[in-house]
Amino acid sequence: MSVRRLAEDTVQPAAFAFSKENAAWAEATINKYPKGREQSAIIPLLMRAQEQDGWVTRSAIESIADMLGMPYIRALEVATFYTQFQLKPVGSRAHVQVCGTTPCMLRGAEDLIKVCKKKIAAEPFALNESGTLSWEEVECQGACVNAPMVMIFKDTFEDLTPERLEQIIDLFDAGEKAEVKPGPQADRIYSAPVGGPTTLQTPEPAVKKTARASKAADKKAVSVPPANAAKPKTAADVTNPTLKTPATARKEAAKIAKTEGETVDKSKPAKKPR
Repeated sequence: MSVRRLAEDTVQPAAFAFSKENAAWAEATINKYPKGREQSAIIPLLMRAQEQDGWVTRSAIESIADMLGMPYIRALEVATFYTQFQLKPVGSRAHVQVCGTTPCMLRGAEDLIKVCKKKIAAEPFALNESGTLSWEEVECQGACVNAPMVMIFKDTFEDLTPERLEQIIDLFDAGEKAEVKPGPQADRIYSAPVGGPTTLQTPEPAVKKTARASKAADKKAVSVPPANAAKPKTAADVTNPTLKTPATARKEAAKIAKTEGETVDKSKPAKKPR
């Protein structure tokens, strides 16, 4: 990325001040941050200054730095690092930032740049004849999956063709930006496949579905015993004098012992319950 510098002093205004509405918004924004961390509001305040004046001036950077109690150089570092901040006058109706990083380049960014040169100006940052449009090439804007794309102020326009970009530029230049919906310009929702989902949509064969349902029913039928089912008895259970009378206990104990391969001494009577 090339070095970004402030505009020449000849175009810099002498002072900057937020409008009454923006000043109240800026104060509320600063108050969202913990005490001692107010400088974290530098990005939203610079962006609001750009929305107010169309670009970020030297006086705006210094004024915001004073509001946040930070050195001018720190505020200048932020303003010159992010390409979303315009450091010189740009088109009043649209400044088109064309992503030229590898994914967008592979998907046709060079053709989008040709459109900007034809519709706006031959060189980056140069204004068109009416001063309403300008353009530049920038680094990745984070919409690689929907390449190629451009950003116009805060909105991104993705899945572009040269023809669609020409239409968008004409609408902005005519003051009809509301007619352009941000986001993908192709038949897709965000980063979903073009044309809608194409995977995991094949209907399941009826034979396989029936077999799976039958197997699940069989498993359910044998896996869970009835809640009131009696538990198997053991010799210890039936010889327990607290459960049976002596005679009954001896009979059932002999029967179960025979089944379990045990021997029960019939000569010893079961103990009477206490």
